[in-house]
Amino acid sequence: MAVTESAPAVPPAARTQGRTPDGTTGGPGADTHDPGGGGYEGILRRQSQRESAARTYARSLPIVPVRARGLTIEGADGRRYLDCLSGAGTLALGHNHPVVLEAVKKVLDSGAPLHVLDLATPVKDAFTSELFATLPGDLADHARIQFCGPAGTDAVEAALKLVRTATGRSGLLAFTGAYHGMTSGALAASGGATDVRVTRLPYPQQYRCPFGVGGARGAQLAARWTENLLDDPKSGVTTPAGMIVEVVQGEGGVIPAPDEWMRRMRRLTADRSIPLVVDEVQTGVGRTGAFWAVEHSGVVPDVMVLSKAIGGSLPLAVIVYRSELDAWEPGAHAGTFRGNQLAMAAGTATLAYVRENKLAERAGVLGDRILGRLRGLADGHPCVGDVRGRGLMIGVELVDPDAAGPDDLVPPAAPALALAVQQECLARGLIVELGGRHSAVVRLLPPLTLTDEQATAVLDRFADALAAAERAHTPQPPAARRATDHRTAPGPSH
Repeated sequence: MAVTESAPAVPPAARTQGRTPDGTTGGPGADTHDPGGGGYEGILRRQSQRESAARTYARSLPIVPVRARGLTIEGADGRRYLDCLSGAGTLALGHNHPVVLEAVKKVLDSGAPLHVLDLATPVKDAFTSELFATLPGDLADHARIQFCGPAGTDAVEAALKLVRTATGRSGLLAFTGAYHGMTSGALAASGGATDVRVTRLPYPQQYRCPFGVGGARGAQLAARWTENLLDDPKSGVTTPAGMIVEVVQGEGGVIPAPDEWMRRMRRLTADRSIPLVVDEVQTGVGRTGAFWAVEHSGVVPDVMVLSKAIGGSLPLAVIVYRSELDAWEPGAHAGTFRGNQLAMAAGTATLAYVRENKLAERAGVLGDRILGRLRGLADGHPCVGDVRGRGLMIGVELVDPDAAGPDDLVPPAAPALALAVQQECLARGLIVELGGRHSAVVRLLPPLTLTDEQATAVLDRFADALAAAERAHTPQPPAARRATDHRTAPGPSH
C-alpha cells in the first residue's frame, strides 16, 4: 500500500512570508518561483511526494533556495539564511563568487564544447596545471591524475581499484568512524559498513578515545595497535593493497587526526610497501587551515582523493597519485562525465583565488578564533561535551550530562538535543549540519570567505539557538513552569 508522506515541518520563524532573519523584508515572494502554485510550502510538499525516501538535507532543512551569494541564501519565502553547510564543504568561496561566475561565463561565451569525454582541452590543461601547483611538492613532481565520475565516491572507487591493480593485493585498511562515499566499495571502507570486507583500525580521538586515555597516549596506542596487527603473523590480516584515511573525519564527527599519528601511519605504510590513500574530498582546498589537510603533518601520501571544492561548486572528482602506481590498462576506470569543462573552469578559478589570497591561512586564524569562542560558550552549557575541529571545519558535540553512569568517561551523546539546536538555528536564519556517530555533533562548514562580522553573527545565532534548545530540553520544577507559562516563546534575535 502506498504511503503519502506529509511535507516536512517548517520552523515557525520560517513561515513569516517576506521576512528575513533580522525582521526586514526580503526579496520576491514564493509565487514568482512556484509555477505550480501553493507557495514555497507547496514546493516542499511536492518534493516530499515525488522524491525518494533517500533524500537527506531536505528533511532537516525545509527551505526553498532561490538566490544565493557568499554566505547568504535567500529562500522562496523571502527569508535570508547564513549558510554554514556550504554544500557539505563544496563551496570554498561561498555561493556564486564573482571569479567563479566569470570563469563559467567565459567558457560559455567562447563556444568551447561542454562535453568532451577525456579529451585534452585548454580548460582541462589549465585546471590540471593549477591543481598540480597546489599539491605537496614531492607528489606533484611525479604525479599522475585520473579524472573520475563527477562525485567524490567514484574517486574513492578509483583509488581503491588503483592500489589493488598496482599491488596485486585485495585487502584494505580503513578506520572506525570513516566516511568515504555511498557506492559499494566506498561504503565497505566506511565506518557504518554492515558487510565488513576491510580491516577496521582504531582512529584516535581525544574526547571518546577507544582506549579510554585520550591525548598523545591514546594516539600512540592506536598506532601501536595498527602496527602490531600488520606485523603479527597470527593476526589474520595479510599485507593489504592500501590504507585509506581522512585527516579530519567529517561525517564521523569532525575529529582531527593528530599530526604525529599521521606521520606514524606514513612510516608504517611506507616501511611495508602499503600505498597510503588520503581522502581529501571534504578537507581540501584550504578548509582546515592548509591547502591540503595532510600538509599539517608534512606527510606526502601515495594517492589523494579530491572532489567537492575543486570544482568551484560544480561536480568534479579526481585522484592524484604517484606515477609508479600507474599500472592501469586503457579504460580501466572510465566514465562518460569525466570532462566537465564548466567545473574545470570554475575549479581553476577557485584554486587560484584560494592560493593567491591565502584563504587557507585565513581559515586557520579565523577557525581558531571561532573555536575559542565556542569553548568559552561551553563553560556555561554543560550539554556541550566537546568543541573541536581544524580551520573552518568545526564540530560541537552535545551530550546529556545527567545520563552519565559511574563507569562513563564522558557523558552519552544527545542526538535529540542536537536536532533541536539545528532546528533552533534554522529558525534564527542559520544553516548547520549534524554528524558524528549518533548525529549529536553540530557541524559548521562556512565558506573560506567568511568575514569577522559574519563569524560573529553566526556565533551569536548559534549561542541563542543552543540556549533555546537547552531550555526546552531541561525539565523545570513546577514553580518555574508556572512562572513562565504566561510568557511568549522567544523569537529570532537577529
